[in-house]
Amino acid sequence: MTPQPISDLEVLSLAALLRLGEHAYGVSIRDDIAARTGREVSIGSLYRALRRLEERGLVETWVGEPTSVRGGRAKKHFRVLPAGRDALEASLRSLQSMIDGLGLDVRSS
Repeated sequence: MTPQPISDLEVLSLAALLRLGEHAYGVSIRDDIAARTGREVSIGSLYRALRRLEERGLVETWVGEPTSVRGGRAKKHFRVLPAGRDALEASLRSLQSMIDGLGLDVRSS
């Protein structure tokens, strides 16, 4: 079965989740995306994308321990499920197929 296509923000979010591992929560995900792409994502847009991914069974969430730094509030953490990894890989293969042969240099310098 072919995974349902995912948006560019969902692609970025899944990649950040894989990179961050157990440290993946809203602000860390947003910061990783900004640092690696230069793209500033609002926290609201990010959480909507993460909620869509969760509803589709591509990520799961859990709530960490409350911290004094956050005024006693706990962080909501995210992790990629196997279906999420499959969806990310399918999305990247589709993108690669679209840009093959265009003569574009997309490697970072």
